[in-house]
Amino acid sequence: MSRYLDYQLDTEERVADLLAQMTLEEKCGQLNQRLYGWQTFERVGESFEVTPKFQEEVAKFGGIGALYGLFRSDPWSGMNQENGISRVNSARVANQLQKYVIENSRLGIPMLFSEEVPHGHQALDSESYPVNLARGASFNTALQQEIAEAIAAEISDKGVHLALASALDILRDPRWGRAEECFSEDPFLAAEFTKAITTGFQASGRVAVILKHFAAQGEPVGGHNSGPVSIGMRELREIFLPPMVAAAEAGALGVMAAYNEIDGIPCHSNGALLTGILREELGFDGIVMADGCALDRLLAMNPDVRKVGAMALAAGVDLSLWDEVFPNLASAVVAGDLDEAVLDVATSRILRLKFELGLFENPYVSENVPERAKSWRALNLKAARESICLLENRREVLPLENAQRIAVIGPNADALYNQLGDYTAPQNLADGVTILQGIKQIAPENTRISYEKGCDIREKIAGGIERASELAKSADTVILVLGGSSARNFDMEFLNNGAVSSKGPNMDAGENVDLADLALPAVQLELFRALKKQGKPVVVVLVQGRPNAIPEISEQADALLTAWYPGAQGGIAVAETLFGIVNPSGKLPVSIPRSSGQLPVYYNQKAGEYKEDYFDERGAALYPFGHGQSYSDFAYQEIHAIDQSRSIAELEAGDKFQFKVTIQNRANRAGSEVVQLYIHDQEASITRRKKELKAFQKVEIGASETVEVTLEIGLAELQIWSNQNRWELETGTVRIFVGGSSVTALETVIEITNGVR
Repeated sequence: MSRYLDYQLDTEERVADLLAQMTLEEKCGQLNQRLYGWQTFERVGESFEVTPKFQEEVAKFGGIGALYGLFRSDPWSGMNQENGISRVNSARVANQLQKYVIENSRLGIPMLFSEEVPHGHQALDSESYPVNLARGASFNTALQQEIAEAIAAEISDKGVHLALASALDILRDPRWGRAEECFSEDPFLAAEFTKAITTGFQASGRVAVILKHFAAQGEPVGGHNSGPVSIGMRELREIFLPPMVAAAEAGALGVMAAYNEIDGIPCHSNGALLTGILREELGFDGIVMADGCALDRLLAMNPDVRKVGAMALAAGVDLSLWDEVFPNLASAVVAGDLDEAVLDVATSRILRLKFELGLFENPYVSENVPERAKSWRALNLKAARESICLLENRREVLPLENAQRIAVIGPNADALYNQLGDYTAPQNLADGVTILQGIKQIAPENTRISYEKGCDIREKIAGGIERASELAKSADTVILVLGGSSARNFDMEFLNNGAVSSKGPNMDAGENVDLADLALPAVQLELFRALKKQGKPVVVVLVQGRPNAIPEISEQADALLTAWYPGAQGGIAVAETLFGIVNPSGKLPVSIPRSSGQLPVYYNQKAGEYKEDYFDERGAALYPFGHGQSYSDFAYQEIHAIDQSRSIAELEAGDKFQFKVTIQNRANRAGSEVVQLYIHDQEASITRRKKELKAFQKVEIGASETVEVTLEIGLAELQIWSNQNRWELETGTVRIFVGGSSVTALETVIEITNGVR
């Protein structure tokens, strides 16, 4: 028996023993994830056959390192309910392919199954949760950990090992089509969420998370998807690295490199980033996966596939994705372009992960896949409820109490796919609830509800605005559901990495769908104006994957809320909020601009001496980061610092500053408030930001109740990347701001000193 099959040995001994037995081609095979999963099987009725393409790949490389997207179902893959893999068949097909690899390769090394889980598993019969940007609005890390645990349970039942989850991107340019995949524009909030989902995904020990994307993809030049990023080292470290730092501390087992380049160096060939910072500095010891076809893009730097493969491998990439570069690693060693020792390091990482996940002991899963847990649906609904941000509520139009006749109008009112975001599988329509359906379910008995679409996302419908106007005349209240869509359709064209290449009239967000103008489409504004003319209260609900510029609607809507892309249960959550069953508690995870010309408009800009306003436009955001109203009325009364000063030595030893904050709910209904703490360093060796979020806590406050909330900050929150190019504490005063948004209510000052008191 080979020693790698001896389960009593430690992992490193088993890895070394197995590696010593492998040929160059077999090592190369472990680093390849070249196939698209839907190419590996053919379905006939409820039977599945292994394809010749899959068999050839196994034979060529003596096995397969990982297989991407076996269960992926969407317009790009072409998989649907007729030809794809249902939940009930999932484990059976995974076992069938796994068995073929084990039985038809010399060493019988199991393969990893990797799947997209941006807001739930991108597969048939799966739970579709709110997108990251929506979930970021919850400011509820415990909830995000629960969601990650639920998704991990769902995919591990099917035989999936690697969960590809967006988490590391910071939304600095909302023109970018992948804005919905970001938790926030703020690095601290995104880091807290990344820590939560990393812990959640990996809690069972059966799933490894692959966090996307490393690094700095959220601020591409011009908002162009995968475009270059013009930032320096300080911006990289202060804004874009915190989520990865949190992930490394939480024990993340995988990360995906980003498409972009930083200062002329693509992330996939950036050894200073993938090895120097990620591994040596942060102590990350998991695997680095390439993004789809990203290694092929390196051929623009050098057309020699062997040299490009050697460059990426040496930089720190371990596992490929669909490219034609890594299949040539063995020949690169033979040609002298690649040291086999470098190949061995990457191969060892893949093998180690397989041992850690128990694939050698248990390569197969039970084929009796359990039904979707009822708790997942409840969790999904809770996530949607907490993602809704109430932005305006003039004359307390909401919650709706006396409206007998409600006109529900708009392109996103009865469009389930528009609630779900990009990377969405074909849905079982009975599993989802549109906003119109939710209103019909939740509205009081005898409420008359009528509906008219009015227009499409970006195109007119013949007579639609006229019919909507007539409908509004006979209504007490108009609920107008506007926004955008990331919904793909089967008529679109796609690039070989799955990004959209054709321009669909009603998909104006998502991967590779970037905008120059963040204003709502003209046809939607025309619809809004027509309805306002009818003199009825107009409640606007935005369903969107990015913050749109909405100055006119902000000024004229009687009530305004954004639900982002709230997921399959979003219709219920929105309706519950409109009728007051749920008290909104969401806070903006990103600033909402007045216009695209303001960009960048994120709240944590540098506090330099410059005029904020333009000649022709205000400079401040339309709605600031952290903003969100409630049906309750929260008054921030007092802040008290337990210690006004601490020394560097005390903070480095683990001591923290603590702040007691007193908040009163002046309303006669309970609600949840997100208490936010920001800092501004007044004495530093480098210029600092106007404000930086450094702590938050979501608390429920009863009707007419006063509570005291404790927030704390320490070394991690107060250190800066100094002019000595290192993280360190510096002495001096720091202003503390606390409130319900980045436009805060209370202030105090603390001091960091040199000496021990």
